Amino acid sequence: MIWALVGLSVVEMGVVHALIALWKPAVGLCLSAVTLLGIAWLVRLVRSFPRLPVLVGEDIVVMRVGTLRRIDVPADAIARLRASWTAEALKQRSVLRLSLLAYPNVVIDLTQPLPHGKRAIRAVAHRLDDPAAFSAALAELQGADDRR
Repeated sequence: MIWALVGLSVVEMGVVHALIALWKPAVGLCLSAVTLLGIAWLVRLVRSFPRLPVLVGEDIVVMRVGTLRRIDVPADAIARLRASWTAEALKQRSVLRLSLLAYPNVVIDLTQPLPHGKRAIRAVAHRLDDPAAFSAALAELQGADDRR
């Protein structure tokens, strides 16, 4: 989805900025420079997704969206992996949505609120490539916690 946004930005830059440059060349040049910076930022963000994946460690789950956002969730703070949720539940201020443009396919409920900026997070929603593997890794992590 973000690659589509990059493509639309390139098309928009080519058409609209050319028309603006005919009217005022300096404005067109400034607008093109800002748009190019925005496109470069989006490309860098998309390329960071595979390099910075969601990780399930021994006692922590690192939920992130490339270089954009990250939250470290301690294993003992995870209450459950929710099987279903409503759109209204995802709009609550206590839910951290890391799914960007897509609808999340994983929601983790927390036993205690975690600080994230000025908010207290009680759930983390994310869109993962392989939610079944994440669920299995999380179940294994929680099983390891129960055995300790």
